[in-house]
Amino acid sequence: MSPSITIPSSSADIKAAHGWLHTARFLTTAPQLEHLPALEVPEIAFVGRSNAGKSTCINTLTQQKRLAFASKTPGRTQSINLFALGKQGQTDAVLADLPGYGYAAVPQAAKLRWQRVMANYLVSRPNLCGVVLLCDPRLGLTELDEALLDVIRPRVAEGLKFLVLLTKADKLNRAEAAKALSIARLQSGGGEARLFSALKKQGLDDVALLLRAWADAATAAQPAPEAPPTAPDSAD
Repeated sequence: MSPSITIPSSSADIKAAHGWLHTARFLTTAPQLEHLPALEVPEIAFVGRSNAGKSTCINTLTQQKRLAFASKTPGRTQSINLFALGKQGQTDAVLADLPGYGYAAVPQAAKLRWQRVMANYLVSRPNLCGVVLLCDPRLGLTELDEALLDVIRPRVAEGLKFLVLLTKADKLNRAEAAKALSIARLQSGGGEARLFSALKKQGLDDVALLLRAWADAATAAQPAPEAPPTAPDSAD
């Protein structure tokens, strides 16, 4: 199981985390894994069923209305979209928006292809430091969500950060929310769970702080670049 991270939560820390997420900008889109750029900065992936509110969540976290395309037709997005994070045009982390899965209207061949692509991405992307699985708490984790959990469980055991984000929490009363959160924590398998509502801005500060902490921890864990060899002293 990955070690826990101490997350600062002062008003200044919260403001800094939101400011960092607000720097998000489109980097590239990749219909296949081989089209993804090789990156060394920390990457955080957002995954979930087509109707889990993934694009809305990303747009809310980054305070941008159309960074991630929220289609009225679930299952429309069929590429991995990367968004760079960092001030003054620098890239110090990346958000990855993976295609929603499980929508009935998507042809079966496309479903199977993207299940393979996503599984390969989650297993092999070397700079991946965290995964956010979005779930509608009224439905709970589905069979497809459980299959995704099985895929990433070995990496979570090795240190990959993982969060089950229960979206649309405003649709639940207090007792329902407490029950859904308790179940999600049991199912997260070494990860964490949070309630989130884009409409009510519930959980926004917690998630912003958590994502920033993940990226900072991954950056700190990277080996320092080797210093160039020094030239030998010249003989007198």
